[in-house]
Amino acid sequence: MTHTEPYALTLDEAARALADRSLSPVELTASVLDRIAHTEPAITAYATVTAESASAAAREAEREIAAGRRRGPLHGVPMALKDLVDTAGVPTTAGSLVRAGRVPAEDAEVTTRLRAAGAVLVGKTHTHEFAYGTTTPQTRNPWATDRVPGGSSGGSAAAVAAGAATFTLGTDTGGSIRIPAALTGVVGLKPTYGLVSRHGVASLSWSLDHVGPITRTVRDAALVLDTIAGHDPRDEASLDVVRGTYVPRRDGDIAGLRVGVPTNFYFDRVHPEIEGAVRAAVDDLVALGATAVPVEIPMARYVQAAESALMVPEATAYHRETLRTVPELYSDEVRILLEAGEFVPATDYIRAQRARTLMRRAWCDLFHDVDLVAAPTVASPAARVGETSLEWPDGSVESVSDAYVRLSAPANLTGLPALSLPVGFDGHGLPIGMQLIGRPLGEALLLRAGDVYESAHRPTARLAPLRVGTPAGGPPGTAG
Repeated sequence: MTHTEPYALTLDEAARALADRSLSPVELTASVLDRIAHTEPAITAYATVTAESASAAAREAEREIAAGRRRGPLHGVPMALKDLVDTAGVPTTAGSLVRAGRVPAEDAEVTTRLRAAGAVLVGKTHTHEFAYGTTTPQTRNPWATDRVPGGSSGGSAAAVAAGAATFTLGTDTGGSIRIPAALTGVVGLKPTYGLVSRHGVASLSWSLDHVGPITRTVRDAALVLDTIAGHDPRDEASLDVVRGTYVPRRDGDIAGLRVGVPTNFYFDRVHPEIEGAVRAAVDDLVALGATAVPVEIPMARYVQAAESALMVPEATAYHRETLRTVPELYSDEVRILLEAGEFVPATDYIRAQRARTLMRRAWCDLFHDVDLVAAPTVASPAARVGETSLEWPDGSVESVSDAYVRLSAPANLTGLPALSLPVGFDGHGLPIGMQLIGRPLGEALLLRAGDVYESAHRPTARLAPLRVGTPAGGPPGTAG
């Protein structure tokens, strides 16, 4: 592969090529569809591929652009949507037999906005069943196919990492955008709670759910957020905010930016290569003009209990009817989790709500002293397929799911925006991600900081090499 292949272009690169008509939507979409055909046997990112309708939409985009009716940077760009996001006329099953054969009559609000912007839907990506998991077992990690891509937006992240979509949308309830982004070497943004509509998106936990972009670069994430953010009266949590563009200036800087570096929680029980890469990335931010400020993460010991006490009963409430009528259609793993939710006392749920309120208040106080917090996205690199637990140097054992959710959950509980971006590789050549967490509605600052770091240290976004089997070791070269 060379970087002139259309499927290898970032969203920003593709948008500029489409705007100056050095590339057509038809050529770009055909290249991505060919790439899907090439990569799917190895990674299985897609539940459904919509090749025929995508080609038709690309031809229409080409006609509109040629006639001077370009709608914006997403016009003619191939995208994929997580199989939780409703798409009129296209199956949307949430990765479950419970919804097998379901074809929505209407688009989700985010789908409507992306279609209005001219984006071309090439398919629906695999999710962990009803987003209730962290590995997306149908899909493999394109950096090494004996590894998981993370979940529950694993299909979305794997597709972007492999060049099988220019951008995708995922959902994030306990880290499900950021976890797979970190494990597959791409960018994932969980926006502020309520900034992006969830109408028409299957819920895992209504008070923790977020929808956001998965892309190859930080600038690409900003371009997508520009399109999907905004008030929707059909989402009861939707915020009515006045906003401008989220896209960073190309000559942006971070002089004087105060970067909070946690002294607790975020570096506890973290793989040493991840800790080293993230601390080095913080040093890079300082070299670019930022100031590192030690911070103590508030109420850290309550995170896991509060997250579980909210998510588990809310998920069970959402599935109450089908859990009683067709329990056999759920996988054993998900059915057991849903049944367990019946036994969470209302008092525990209320206490978790109170803890969340106090936690959010304490985090907002923390942002009086810093502008953002930098931390690892996940505690461990991509696990091997079938691996269920990790052993830490102190002898403790932690489930893979808990290890992945542990560092991402605080931003879900508090509703704060969080951006995961690649900052290196471990000794096996597996990606490492750093997350930047900001104050409410602080997406523009997170994206500016991420873009400045990326421009200095990752100016060319690399696709995954599609290594079949175990990684060979050492940093990967140019993607294949």
